[in-house]
Amino acid sequence: MNFTWLNDFLTLAASGNFSRAARDCHMTQPAFSRRIRALETWLGVDLFDRSTHPVTLTDAGEWFRGVAEEITARVARVPDEARAVADASSSTLRFVATHALSLTFLPTWLRGLESQAPVGPIQLVSDVMPQCEALMLQGRAQFMLCHAHPHLPVRLPDTDFTSCEVGTDVLIPVVAATNQGKPRHTLSRRSRARVPLLAYTPESGLGRIVRDQRQSALDAAGADPVFTAHLATVLKSMALDGRGIAWLPQSLMQEELASGRLVDAGGPDWHLPIAIRLFRHRAAGAASAEAFWRAVVARSASR
Repeated sequence: MNFTWLNDFLTLAASGNFSRAARDCHMTQPAFSRRIRALETWLGVDLFDRSTHPVTLTDAGEWFRGVAEEITARVARVPDEARAVADASSSTLRFVATHALSLTFLPTWLRGLESQAPVGPIQLVSDVMPQCEALMLQGRAQFMLCHAHPHLPVRLPDTDFTSCEVGTDVLIPVVAATNQGKPRHTLSRRSRARVPLLAYTPESGLGRIVRDQRQSALDAAGADPVFTAHLATVLKSMALDGRGIAWLPQSLMQEELASGRLVDAGGPDWHLPIAIRLFRHRAAGAASAEAFWRAVVARSASR
């Protein structure tokens, strides 16, 4: 028996029309009819009453529809169940993290955890926030590390995911300094000049926070987007090149701030404190993942 025959059968049972069912299955009607007949031959019974229009299921066909639906549903669950079995015995921790944290926070944070508890092999995917969220929702990652703000929830349902604050950061509007060490541009509401802004794309998690928390203030200050990118590292390069003001996490530019290559363009009122959070599925995972989570929670509680 060819498994695709089950889909053919269910398609014909739903439509009652051989021509329409063949079209839905992307084949000619004669080829489709031969596959239905092959399934009936394998079973040794007629599944359809072809004397009616549209065709109807025989008693055997009605029984087999339930069987076919059960088999296809069971097969559809196999990949998820296989991954669950593999996860339960795997020591590898599967992470997703936003680009900025992958470069700055993650290495140091992991080193601190390793000093308190064993940390096994790690598989890391670094991507933009929506893709990180998608990988978590698909069950393809056990943990997600990202910046977060309490007034702008991450797009993972609380019923299925939980999180732990593992660090803090600050988003600061910065700009390249003049030869005198002064900011080339400022976010002054008193200035009538347009302020060149290096902005995040909608795919950026940091951009999501900036827009939600500071967009009205930026509009009032005359901020004018002159360059857009979803990576904070790209915006930092553009800011260092003197192209405008960029909202960057302090963790990403500590050396540039200390050397004066980047300076604050707005002052403390413009600073935006944010958290660094680790998200995970609420359902119990592999033993290695559970041990890692316990170490994370313990370290967070001692901060």
